[in-house]
Amino acid sequence: MDVHLVDGTYELFRQYFGQPSRRADDGQEIGAVRGVLLSLLGMIADGATHVGVATDHVVESFRNDLWPGYKTGEGIEPELRSQFGILETALEALGLVVWPMAELEADDALASAASVAAGDPAVGRVIICTPDKDLAQCVVGRRVVQLDRRKDVMTDEEGVWAKFGVAPRSIPDWLALVGDSADGFPGLAGWGKRSASVVLAHYGTFDAVPDDVASWDPTVREGLRGAATLAARLAEQRERAELFRDLATLRRDPDLLDQVAALRWRGPTDGFDEVCRLVRDPGLAERARAVAAR
Repeated sequence: MDVHLVDGTYELFRQYFGQPSRRADDGQEIGAVRGVLLSLLGMIADGATHVGVATDHVVESFRNDLWPGYKTGEGIEPELRSQFGILETALEALGLVVWPMAELEADDALASAASVAAGDPAVGRVIICTPDKDLAQCVVGRRVVQLDRRKDVMTDEEGVWAKFGVAPRSIPDWLALVGDSADGFPGLAGWGKRSASVVLAHYGTFDAVPDDVASWDPTVREGLRGAATLAARLAEQRERAELFRDLATLRRDPDLLDQVAALRWRGPTDGFDEVCRLVRDPGLAERARAVAAR
């Protein structure tokens, strides 16, 4: 069996900006929630059997205490933000396991569940459904992979190498050097994607990179313009790089998921009819029951 782990917050954003507006009887915008329900039910209809969904119950997390510029909920459109809680209720009513994250983030939940699922010999593949580059650190061979559902692109370990030029385990170091504008930290001045890839492909982690460029491996040093400047900046800003790596490193909580069997979808709950009335699509409940009856 395959296990599908879905970034529910990403899916909500995707549907909000990709679907026409739709309002409940009381005027509440619910188009994105309906879009996510349709999308995930379609995934199940196509054969997904074990599904878990992680959401950001609040956007802020412990990382905001570590770095003042870390992403917040500021700027999220109110009609999108108002659907966060509705989505969690709707997904649970659909019969899915949902992890609403507060202190940690949805990405941490996906990493946690992926680690547990990968340790179960009954699992064939763990498919992490998000294009977020943070999750590339969780990829293992062809067993734990990422799926960009919008582009229908699957990324295994070979794909991580092709995309980033480093192994999955080096992704937090790569992000620390390059920065992540989506998460709100800038990386180190002068370091770009190519320089980070060349250095980390050889050393694995910036902890192993000597301060003195003369001590760098000649193939690395000679393969980069401005290697001396890069070495000096890393030497001067190691503490900042360590902080950024900490921000980029996903936390794994083994208690998040007791057993993979809990993720098996067995159909919608009795409360799903009410959700379908809310999103003004009563036929969706019948469709869900039909999929469950297969």
